[in-house]
Amino acid sequence: MTVKVVKRNCETVDFDKSKIVNAILKAMQNGSGIVKQKIAEDIADEIYNENQNKDELDIYTIEQLVFDKLIAKRQKLTARAYEGYRSVREFQRNNANTTDNEIQELLDGESDYWQNENSNKNATLVTTQRDYMAGITSQDITRRCLLPPDIVQAHDEGIIHFHDMDYFGQRTLHNCDLVNLEDMLQNGTVISGTMIEKPHSFATACNIATQIIAQVASCQYGGQSITLSHLAPFVDVSRKKIRKEVEYEIKDMMGMDGASEAQINEITERRVREEIRRGVQTIQYQVITLMTTNGQSPFLTVFMYLNEVSDQQTKKDLAIIIEETLKQRIEGVKNEVGAWVTPAFPKLIYVLEEDNIYENSPYWYLTELAAKCTAKHLVPDYISEKMMLKLKIDSNGNGNCYPCMGCRSFLTPYVDENGKPKYYGRFNQGVVTINLVDIALSSGGDMDEFWNTFEERAELCHKALQYRHKRLEGTLSDVAPILWQSRNATFILTTTYTRRSYEICANAENGYK
Repeated sequence: MTVKVVKRNCETVDFDKSKIVNAILKAMQNGSGIVKQKIAEDIADEIYNENQNKDELDIYTIEQLVFDKLIAKRQKLTARAYEGYRSVREFQRNNANTTDNEIQELLDGESDYWQNENSNKNATLVTTQRDYMAGITSQDITRRCLLPPDIVQAHDEGIIHFHDMDYFGQRTLHNCDLVNLEDMLQNGTVISGTMIEKPHSFATACNIATQIIAQVASCQYGGQSITLSHLAPFVDVSRKKIRKEVEYEIKDMMGMDGASEAQINEITERRVREEIRRGVQTIQYQVITLMTTNGQSPFLTVFMYLNEVSDQQTKKDLAIIIEETLKQRIEGVKNEVGAWVTPAFPKLIYVLEEDNIYENSPYWYLTELAAKCTAKHLVPDYISEKMMLKLKIDSNGNGNCYPCMGCRSFLTPYVDENGKPKYYGRFNQGVVTINLVDIALSSGGDMDEFWNTFEERAELCHKALQYRHKRLEGTLSDVAPILWQSRNATFILTTTYTRRSYEICANAENGYK
C-alpha cells in the first residue's frame, strides 16, 4: 500500500522518496558543502519503511523526521541548513505583513540596525527616515517574494551577502556608475523635462554638472564617478569669452591705444583662474549641501587624470582645475560652528603618470599638492596609470586607465560596436559577496574540498546575480530618463570575493525600452 502525504494545502499525493533525497542534498550543499548521496537515500528509505503501514503522513511530520535523522547521523550542518530552509519557506508563506514593528522602531529611534546602517546618513532626519521606510518595505518584499529561499537562507547564514536588499524592490535602481558628463555637456541633455543646451562657460558647466549629479544620485543607490577631463574643455570657452570682454573694456576705457597683448593675456588668465575657482567651489558646496531622495548627499567621486585629454591647451587647463580642486580640499569647509573641517564628499582620485611622478616632470607640483592633501585629509586616493594600462586590456589589445566606481570596484574593459573603449555611461547593476572565510573553515584544511565548495557557492552567487539581471528586464526607460534617455548606459553584475571583484558583464547599450 502506498503511503499518502498530506501537503500544506491539504492536497493528498503519493509518498515520493526522491523529494526527501533532493531536499537533503540541497541542504548538504548549502550546509557543510559535502554531499553524501547515500545518507540522503538512507534517510528517505528509513522514513518510508517506518511509516509504510500508515494511511497518510503530513508534510510537517516528514520534515521533523528528516531533521531528527540528520541529527542522529551526525549531520549537524546539513540539519541546520535544512531547518533554515524550512524557516525561510515558512516565513515566505505565512507572513503577510512583517514590517510594522521595524518601521516603528526606526521612527522611535530604537533601531540599532538602521541607526548604524550607513555612516553617510543621519537616521534622525525625516528625509532619511522616509528612505529607510521604503528600504524596510523593499527588504521585506525581496525576502518574501523576489528571491528564492536558498539565496535568502545563504544570506541570513552569512554564506553569501546579497547587498542592498533595501533597494531591490524597485526595478530600475542600480549600484555605482561612471557618469558620461562629456556627452551630456557637449551635446546637451534633459533634466526634469527641461532641455539643457551646451554651456557657454566653465562656471555654467560646473553648475549643470551638479544638477546632473543630483538627478543621477536620486535614481540609483550607489556612488557615481565623474572626471574633471569632461569639464576642462569649457575653460577655453570661458577664456575666449573673457578675452573679448577684456578687449572691449580696455578699448572702451583707453581707446585704440589700449593695453598690450601681454597685458590683455594677463588680465584674461587672472579672470579665467577666478572662474575656475568659483566653478570648483560650486561643485564642492553643491555636492555636500544637496539632499537626494536617498536621504543623503550624492556619493560622488572626482577623477583627476591629466593624460585623459590629448590637446595640450586642454591639458594645461585641466591641470589648473586639478590644482584648484586640491587647494580647496586642503582648506576644507566650515561646519555649523564655523570651524574648518574635511568634507565627506566628493571623494578624490589622483592618477600617477609620467608627467607628474618625477621632480623634474611638468606637473610634479600637482603631486606635491596631492601629497599635502593626503597628509591633512587622507584624500585623494591614488591610481597608477602604469598598472592600469598593464592590467586593463581591452579586446583591441590596448591598455586603459579610467576611474573606479564609488564602491571602488572597476568596470571590465569593454569595446563598443565602433571598436572604441567605453567606460563612462556604464554602471554596476549590483553586488553579491561570497564568504571566503566560511569556505575555508568548512573545508577543514582540505584544498580539494575548498575549491569544490567555492565553485558551488560561486554558482549560488551567479544565481543571485541573475535575479538582479532579471529584475531589470521589462523596465521602461521613462522611469529614470536621466539614466536611460539622456545618456547611454551599459551595466555589469558584480560578485565580490572579499577584496577581489569578479565581474559578469552584460551589455545594454541603450538601456531597456
